[in-house]
Amino acid sequence: MITAQKNNILDAVMGLCVGDALGVPVEFMSRDVLKANPVVGMREYGTHHQKAGTWSDDTSLTLCLVDVLIDGPDYKELMNKFRLWLTKAKYTPHGEVFDAGIATRQAIQKYTMGVTPLQCGGSADLDNGNGSLMRILPLLFYLQTKYGQDFASKEEAWEVIHNVSSLTHAHRRSQVACGIYIQIASMLDQETQLLRAVQLGIQKAKEFYSNQPQFQEELKFYSRLLDADFKATPESKIRSSGYVVDTLEAAIWCLLNTQSYKECVLKAVNLGDDTDTVAAVAGGLAGIFYGYKSIPGEWIECIARKEYIYSLCNTLKTSLEKMS
Repeated sequence: MITAQKNNILDAVMGLCVGDALGVPVEFMSRDVLKANPVVGMREYGTHHQKAGTWSDDTSLTLCLVDVLIDGPDYKELMNKFRLWLTKAKYTPHGEVFDAGIATRQAIQKYTMGVTPLQCGGSADLDNGNGSLMRILPLLFYLQTKYGQDFASKEEAWEVIHNVSSLTHAHRRSQVACGIYIQIASMLDQETQLLRAVQLGIQKAKEFYSNQPQFQEELKFYSRLLDADFKATPESKIRSSGYVVDTLEAAIWCLLNTQSYKECVLKAVNLGDDTDTVAAVAGGLAGIFYGYKSIPGEWIECIARKEYIYSLCNTLKTSLEKMS
């Protein structure tokens, strides 16, 4: 069960998982269809014909990372766990893999053929799906423990972020998305004012990447997000596709334009298209900022294997406390 003591790892992971599960039944539905019949709570069946509270690969791969981080980041071991997920359905809600991304599947296949972990992720322009962004959030807590709250000043911390992305998504654009996301999450974990936290996180990422020649060119793809007025972007301009830039923008836009966990993830799901991942990415951030207790109890009650998620998060928390 949940420990009485606050666990910010659980805040993040359950926040992500619940967003994921809300989005699974309506994945690929258009925004117009969802405006006519918006998601207001957990649904069953739908796109993937799953029970209510069923989470997808977003949560499965996130749990693989949580499990690995208990003993510290090990890229080979993380790829081993990804392979167990894909081939043996470990880390799944019901013993079935039903929504595996192409890039992630290809990376695992390369690893199985003997390619070293950091060479497995695709690095072409077309390899910039959201498959590493959706699973990287637990890394935040390891980085805070290993390098301190201000890990943005440590180049080694950025290297770990980029390496964890590269296992499946090695293009610099995907690495930048993960870097921005982790910095925002870090500020949400420390600040009490939402807009300030998001802007600080973006600023820290911008400062780092602006001084890295190999990443400077990628910042132009995030120009809208880097704009101080991003919150005011009209919904019609927000795309909720599986492209990593779109997913990151949509998730942060939902967070900035709502005032609770519930509002945030429902807004994310009802944008349509890649509903589970946009809501998972947004839900992880909202979980950190608003806390586990802000997630509607009836939604958590639906979540498959929730005791297993509690156990993994609590084990990682204990492990990091020993390391600090």
